[in-house]
This record gives sequence, structure tokens and C-alpha cells, in this order.
Amino acid sequence: MLTTRQNLLEVIKGGNPDRFIKQYEAFKIVGGDPVGANNPRATKGGPNIIDNWGVTRSFPANVPAAFPVHDEEHKVVKDVTKWKEVVKAPKLDYPESDWQTLKANAEAVDRNEYFCTVFRAPGIFEQLHHLMGIDSALMNFYEEPEAMHELIDYIVDWMLRYAELIVKYAHPDAIFHHDDWGSQISSFMSPEMFQEFIVPGFKKVYGYYKANGVQLIVHHSDSYAANLVPYMIEMGIDIWQGAMSTNDIPALIKQYGSQITFMGDIDNGIVDREDWTYEKIKEEVAKSCKRCGKLYFIPSTTMGLPESLYKGVYDAVNDAIDEMSKEMF
Repeated sequence: MLTTRQNLLEVIKGGNPDRFIKQYEAFKIVGGDPVGANNPRATKGGPNIIDNWGVTRSFPANVPAAFPVHDEEHKVVKDVTKWKEVVKAPKLDYPESDWQTLKANAEAVDRNEYFCTVFRAPGIFEQLHHLMGIDSALMNFYEEPEAMHELIDYIVDWMLRYAELIVKYAHPDAIFHHDDWGSQISSFMSPEMFQEFIVPGFKKVYGYYKANGVQLIVHHSDSYAANLVPYMIEMGIDIWQGAMSTNDIPALIKQYGSQITFMGDIDNGIVDREDWTYEKIKEEVAKSCKRCGKLYFIPSTTMGLPESLYKGVYDAVNDAIDEMSKEMF
């Protein structure tokens, strides 16, 4: 029997896996770096907080996650041509002793069995719209492209310096990076605009990781982004996590499978619900596994971490994937 790590490599290389990878099981996500640890986080039902980029975040009790507050009072960037006056990236110059928790957590991972994985969020596009609001970000691509390019370069430079520290102290096998690029049915940007503004920065960041020992880039975008897959490949993404069923994953596997693997196809909106049942989850997992097949595909909910909104759903999906492994392998 293959180790979990070996099995994943067989899946993404089009080899001979002996079972389905169950969602995130191949990735041991390690934390403990001081940049993340010292970034204030909103708690459910708690007061608003201001994060280290100056973004005000709210987490009402009746919503699944925190979100930026973008009324005129709270926007960090009100005029993108003046971004230099208001945007200040978080500090990275923590003493070496502050990085020892991350280092120890990474060293504890059994790398024969798993990929030691560092989680990073937000990405370039999300950081832009967190600072100014998504409507303003999208309009500024048209109206103020020069200023947007400058701000992106500033964000990417910070991301690269952060990446250098992650590599130094964790030596990760994989990076799991978030940046949502669309709704359920469409990308937020045209492919041409995406190529101009988003692709170059991620090529630098992901290229740095790949040049410094990182084997896999796993990118989360729980959205429609089928029209952006060629650019994902250009960026160096190995696994697109969060790929919703609206992308027609079987068609994408057929066209791009030898170049990128798709992790998802089990939409949270269908299975991760208050009224969930194992039978419904089993039905959806079976449909997904049968239509997508054994190679270049990891059955998973589209959730951006190994968890679910409703207790028991994540584990139930894993159990259903186990059943399909018995049936199809």
C-alpha cells in the first residue's frame, strides 16, 4: 500500500494510485510563524478588529467567516493614486527565536507519509480588495492601472520576503495559498485582465517557492475559474483546490490533466448544510468520483481548509470517499 504522499504523487502524475486521496489528508498544515501569530483576528460574535494591514474586519455571529468592512469610513485605500500614504505592510523582522515554533512544527511532520505544508492567505487579489473593496478594486484595474500595478508590486515584494522566511524556517514541501478569483459561475476578471494584473506577481512568488525546495503549489479558489486554468499552469500551480462543479471538472481533466490536478467538485453549498445527511453526502461523493475518475483529481469539498461549517460533514465526506475507493480501485 502506498503512503499518502506516494499516492498523491501517483494521482497528479497520472500514475497508478491505489485509492482516492481523501481531501486534505496528504497535507500536514503547520503554523506558528510570528507574522500570522501577531495578526489580530476577529472572533465570531466579537468586536471588530483592525488587522496588520489596517483592514477593519467583522465577524457577526450569524455568518460563517470574518470579512472586511468597506464603508467609506473604514476603507484603507480611498484613492488608489495615494496608496503610498496609507498602505503599510506588516512587519517581518521578528527575531529568530520567534520562528522556532514554526520550525519545530515543520520538523515534527513525517515527510515520508505527508507533505509538510504552510498555509498563506490572502493572495494578491484578495489583499487588493481587502484594502479598498472589491468594487473599487475591479474599477481601478480599468481607471488607475498604473497605481494598481505599483500597489501590486508592493504587495508582491512583501510576499516574497515573507516566503524567504517561511522557506528558511519550515523548509515546506507544499504551499497552500488562498486567492479567490470568481463567483460560482464566472471569474471576477477577464482572462486578459487576470493575465496583466495577477499572473506576474504569482509567477514570482510561486517561482520563488519552487526554486527553493517546495515541491507542490496548491492554490485555493472556491469559484468558477475554468477560463483561468492556462494561467494557473503558467503560474506554477500543481493543484487547484476549491474547484467547484460549475467548472465542468471532467472536461478540465481531459484538457489539462497532465499539467494540473483538480481538488474539489463536491460543492459545500450542496453537502455542508445544517440539514446534511450521510446518504446525501455519499450520493454527491459517488457522482463526483465516477465523473472525474482516478487521475488528476482529488475528491474534496470546496472548503478552503480541512474543516466544514457544520460538525461532522468533513469526516462524513472522507468516509464516503473511502467507500468509493473500495468500489473503484
